[in-house]
Amino acid sequence: MPGAAPPAGGVRPGGDVPPRHLVPLERAEALRLLAGVPFGRIVFTSRALPAVRPVNHLLLDDTVVIRTHDGAALTAAAAGAEEGVVVAYEADAIDPVTRLGWSVVVTGYARPVTDPEQLARYREVLRPWVAASMDHTVAIRPDLVTGFRLATEAGG
Repeated sequence: MPGAAPPAGGVRPGGDVPPRHLVPLERAEALRLLAGVPFGRIVFTSRALPAVRPVNHLLLDDTVVIRTHDGAALTAAAAGAEEGVVVAYEADAIDPVTRLGWSVVVTGYARPVTDPEQLARYREVLRPWVAASMDHTVAIRPDLVTGFRLATEAGG
């Protein structure tokens, strides 16, 4: 908000930082960055409208894996579609003071994991962050991967 007082500490994030350049990321680099952070945002359709939920994830074998609970809208949507349901998954790491960082979006089909061996593997390595019974596992195959790095120069 123009004219607003700086936050506690006296520094407005990015207040004196010049604009940054958006540098596209290659698929491999985008997936590497995504694998290096513990959480992101799943974007799916619920009642014909976009819905966004923060979730923790793992990237295993080029697949984004998340855990969901019984009443989750994504659980119902993924289970009700034979081919899965189209979703986007976004994660980022952007410093608000320096305005440097990156953002990655994976778009693909979310499908429930039903193979007992895969379920056991994913449950062993992916611990939910919320205090709820996360009995379902959803895998997202990244058909489209886009990403950008916020850099000081156009070349990154």
